[in-house]
Amino acid sequence: MTEHSKISVPAETDGSLIERAVRAFDLHAFAPPPVPAAITNGAAVKVQAEVAPQSGPLAGVIVAELPANAPAPEPVRFAGPVHPIDRERLREQGLIDPEGAVTALLEEFRIVKRQILLEAAELRRAQAGSAAQRVLICSPHPGEGKTFCAVNLALSIAAEKESEVVLVDADFAKPSILSVLGLPGGPGLMDALADPAIDVAECVLATDVPGLWVLPAGNMNSSDTEFLASSQTRAVLDRLTAGAPQRMVIFDSPPVLAASPAAELAKYVGQAVLVARADRTGQGALEDAVSLLSACPNIQLLLNAVQFSPSGRRFGTYYGYEG
Repeated sequence: MTEHSKISVPAETDGSLIERAVRAFDLHAFAPPPVPAAITNGAAVKVQAEVAPQSGPLAGVIVAELPANAPAPEPVRFAGPVHPIDRERLREQGLIDPEGAVTALLEEFRIVKRQILLEAAELRRAQAGSAAQRVLICSPHPGEGKTFCAVNLALSIAAEKESEVVLVDADFAKPSILSVLGLPGGPGLMDALADPAIDVAECVLATDVPGLWVLPAGNMNSSDTEFLASSQTRAVLDRLTAGAPQRMVIFDSPPVLAASPAAELAKYVGQAVLVARADRTGQGALEDAVSLLSACPNIQLLLNAVQFSPSGRRFGTYYGYEG
């Protein structure tokens, strides 16, 4: 007969069978640690972290979800004096007059703006982060109207009731935004990239157009592409929209096929608008430019200086209609 060892039964009989088993076999050692009082009384903040899907703009990123009632961060404010924009200069260059009458040009850029803002909203829903608020305006070659389109788009977005815009002169070799708007010079984006001690928010110029701010290009630097490729760039650009989800950032970049900064900036934006001049830009140049901007998930084409439409349709002409 095989001998079996037996588990002795405790002699005490007080309490239930489960309670006596817990005492006999010291099951308290397996109990979880006590919950801190700060959590039990609701004082602690609950943070849930999860790994985002392995595809899309947030692949592999740890996402922290704060409680629904957590206070939103304070938005970054741009201090400093308000600079007037030269309206007469705007009219001379054929740009939108912020207080002027509704024109065909204004209506055309209202249509462009609406598509840009709709795409930005889609990118926010896709959790693209602050890149959803950034738009790169560029062209394959010089002289195709990128600055004209960037300024008009910024003026159009500034007119929105619930949006504001920072227009960034990112054409470091040949900056022109300040002269187009009649604004004074000063430190800008390249200075903040080159010197971490400079707060980019302090370089932003306030204008007398409600909702419109301008960030100059800053001092010219032969290493502009290398600074844009550094880890400092993301922190600097995030500073422009910190705590301000309604704020858009428009970059007027150098021509894609003439200088390298546009391809670097494409890594940080949610949309790129490639301006092509109808009577000048060739298909090969467009294809090359799109290839260089491929780091941007959404590239759109804006045809500039159109004189003829095969369908006969013209956008933005309603307010000029008579009879």
